[in-house]
Amino acid sequence: MSLEYAILGFLQYKPLSGYDLKAEFDFSLQSSWPADQSQIYRTLARLVEKKWIDTEVVKQSGRPDRKVYHITPKGREELLQWLGVPAVERDVRLAQLIQIFFAGHLSDEEVIKLFEGFADLIRLYLPELHEFPKKVILHRRNIDTTPRDEFFRLITLEYLIRMDEAYLALLEDVIARLKRGEHLLDNTSEDSRNKRKLRRKRAKRNSRQKHS
Repeated sequence: MSLEYAILGFLQYKPLSGYDLKAEFDFSLQSSWPADQSQIYRTLARLVEKKWIDTEVVKQSGRPDRKVYHITPKGREELLQWLGVPAVERDVRLAQLIQIFFAGHLSDEEVIKLFEGFADLIRLYLPELHEFPKKVILHRRNIDTTPRDEFFRLITLEYLIRMDEAYLALLEDVIARLKRGEHLLDNTSEDSRNKRKLRRKRAKRNSRQKHS
């Protein structure tokens, strides 16, 4: 459902073809809401049926005609209504969490290697996320966004960076605990529960200090 509103959001700026929309998703939302070309075209067809968008065939000399999509007043109304209400989506499906959930079947050496692999991936992605704002200036040439638009767009990037930093901190902490042998202790005891609470409080305090 959110894909529909993401497409409407892009069409708010200017009419775009399906190819143009795929380029926008790849540039702006690849890390948070990726979409393939077939998904985009299926969603465009639904939006046309709902009369939230309409189409225009643009003639091109020496090239195939180009189909461009425009947002309609009804589509704009639906978008603004959706934007004003917090979306409640708790359906988070991450393959890594399944691997972690069943990691007890691995040897100590294998599970540490697994967590170190997760951490290496985050360390690889984080510099790319930090470099992304530099690309925004070039992007403004392709779509008519304002500094105010970009402020809110970059909030989504900040979310991804902070989430990855928090996840990396968790992974590094878990690796250290594995090496100390904490996974071999009784995690159901009251003492263990208290230690976990203390670690969570310490992690929250460190996170606040880091971002203050």
